[in-house]
Amino acid sequence: MKMKFKVYDNAHDFEKKIEPILSEKEDVFSLFWGVLQAIKAGNYENPFMATIEEDGRVLALFQMTPPHPLNLIFVDEIRLEEIMDLFIKKMIELEINFRSIISLKPWAYKVAKKWEIKTGRTHQLLMEQGLYRLNNVNETLEHSPGTWRYAEESDSSLIEKWFNLFESDTGMPISSIEHVKKRVAMFLKEREVFLWEDKGKIVSMMKKSRPTKNGVTVSLVFTPKEERKKGYARTLVTAVSRELLKDFDFCVLYTDMMNPTSNKIYREIGYERIADSVHLDFDKDE
Repeated sequence: MKMKFKVYDNAHDFEKKIEPILSEKEDVFSLFWGVLQAIKAGNYENPFMATIEEDGRVLALFQMTPPHPLNLIFVDEIRLEEIMDLFIKKMIELEINFRSIISLKPWAYKVAKKWEIKTGRTHQLLMEQGLYRLNNVNETLEHSPGTWRYAEESDSSLIEKWFNLFESDTGMPISSIEHVKKRVAMFLKEREVFLWEDKGKIVSMMKKSRPTKNGVTVSLVFTPKEERKKGYARTLVTAVSRELLKDFDFCVLYTDMMNPTSNKIYREIGYERIADSVHLDFDKDE
């Protein structure tokens, strides 16, 4: 049988095909599976979903929700070169454009090198990421003063402001205010944002996102500069992670490996590093 590159229009059919692979490493592939739930819910326009298959067996899977990066998973390590070559050939033939990719570190760099040889487009590292998993919270940590609560509509302007500051801190492109307003409104509707308050003042935030069968992602952890070094983020993430573990078997989160403080904080809470991922950006076509 010959390897086939198959593009899917229906997210439910796509999930049915790839679920056994995602289930096997639900924590490591949580981003892919979580985004797929959002595609199924109709939250993204023009999603791209594809596999490389041979004799009904999935060898690789791909997903993109523009303008977000293309997410790549390779299943057959023995034939990796051959599978990657077919992927690149088909992306060029079908004129599927992507600005950036996210994947496990070895896969991402291999694809980037092959893409550069084929197209002349060089890559740059946007973020080196550690992927962490939490099964149990470390109950011996000291807590900062204050309490957590769900964010409400009246908090939206502060969350919008902090959303852009978070992007700036992490070196991500800054989203337009219209985009941020839309995103924050959706977060609040889904009750996904949590705030830490001390003496009536909001001092830190985080959100949950991308639930999978047994897990959930912690993201958008932010404390404004003037409130840092007081332990608020650590206490908030500890408290909310504990709450999330009532409904899920585990929590996952991505960290910026260039930020030793956040990596240290999450390890103290009980998060353990399970994978290394990278987000690579490609130069635009000349």
